[in-house]
Amino acid sequence: MTCSWVTKGLSDFSREFYEFCMPAIDMFEDDDTNELIVKIDLPGYAKKDIRLSIDEDILRIRANRDRGEELQKGSVYYKLRPRQIDKKIILPISPPDSENIVGAATYVDGVLTVRIPSVQPKNIQIL
Repeated sequence: MTCSWVTKGLSDFSREFYEFCMPAIDMFEDDDTNELIVKIDLPGYAKKDIRLSIDEDILRIRANRDRGEELQKGSVYYKLRPRQIDKKIILPISPPDSENIVGAATYVDGVLTVRIPSVQPKNIQIL
């Protein structure tokens, strides 16, 4: 029989590690559209409960899951999915103007896709 404090400690550590690593994020640059595309896995969250903001080169994702799921009856043996997410991601680019990003996010089948215009370096002529 394991001590309950050991089990609780491992559970807390697992939850903290999960919250640090999650949500899963893919980030790539699309050469055709000159956009940085960020895909974030947020299954189980309602679109209305997800908030995005950008400040210089930091993308912030905040999401809150409805508490109704926590009020289930019966024994809970394992619970790792976070109820809320507050994650900051450092972007490899600085967007030219955060006004251009409005309306550039979609949420389909639990995947949030954010399209951020990138500024292409200008060629400098050597005289």
